Amino acid sequence: MQQRSLGHRTVSAIGLGGMPMSIEGRPDTERSVATIHAALEAGVTLIDTADAYHLHADEVGHNEELIASALRSWGGDVSDVLIATKGGHLRPGDGSWTKDGRPEYLKTAAKASAQRLGVDAIGLYQFHRPDPAVPYADSVGAVAELLDEGVIQMAGISNADVAQIDEARSVLGGRLVSVQNQFSPAFRSSLGELQHCAELGIAFLPWSPLGGISNAGELASRHAAFQQVADAHGVSVYQVTLAWELALAPVVLPIPGASRPTSIQDSARAADLVLSADDVAALSAA
Repeated sequence: MQQRSLGHRTVSAIGLGGMPMSIEGRPDTERSVATIHAALEAGVTLIDTADAYHLHADEVGHNEELIASALRSWGGDVSDVLIATKGGHLRPGDGSWTKDGRPEYLKTAAKASAQRLGVDAIGLYQFHRPDPAVPYADSVGAVAELLDEGVIQMAGISNADVAQIDEARSVLGGRLVSVQNQFSPAFRSSLGELQHCAELGIAFLPWSPLGGISNAGELASRHAAFQQVADAHGVSVYQVTLAWELALAPVVLPIPGASRPTSIQDSARAADLVLSADDVAALSAA
């Protein structure tokens, strides 16, 4: 599988987003573990999670624990697998989302995530979402302290605009390695952030790269050009979508969510799908 750089690590160009395995409509544990194992067997070495990927209030970190368990039970070598997790976005258990960017909270949350993942230091820790009640520099400053203390190995941010990317780079002293924003054929408002990351050499991780859990099935009907290119290549529209995103810049690493082995197996094949310049231009203009 095609590889890409993320900070000081080299990882698969396509990652696995763990959220669908832990929120509403989640599969049973057996199928979730099978999905993670299928990703590993397909060559995926980047798995994205968050402490907020859970359903009930008393199961914070559900997805982190699920991934850690699946890695332990897999028979292969997982030493090159990078687990990226996030903190600062919470689910009280009633279906809503809240934010907590307080430095003291983020530092406590990161240490709890490390314990759930069973690691001495988290490979990549990302500030999940800006908290309007806390100065952005203060929240990112906590992430910088986690780096300095060795609790995390690399630092990233999520749901950030260009100004916040620049502010985070400054606060982190140039140690920002990734930005995770929503981006898909239906949601392109983060294109400016993607391009900014490309100019800076910072990894850009599109979340919901296929349009999200409820919209991925409508890719073909809503974006005819993507289906046309898929038909021409004899592959799924999902592979074409991910390959298009990869073609936009060498810093892009999509992290499609999956809750079935067949889904991540199909997505992983996008890493080796080569689109022509005309294909990319047509999809970008669609």
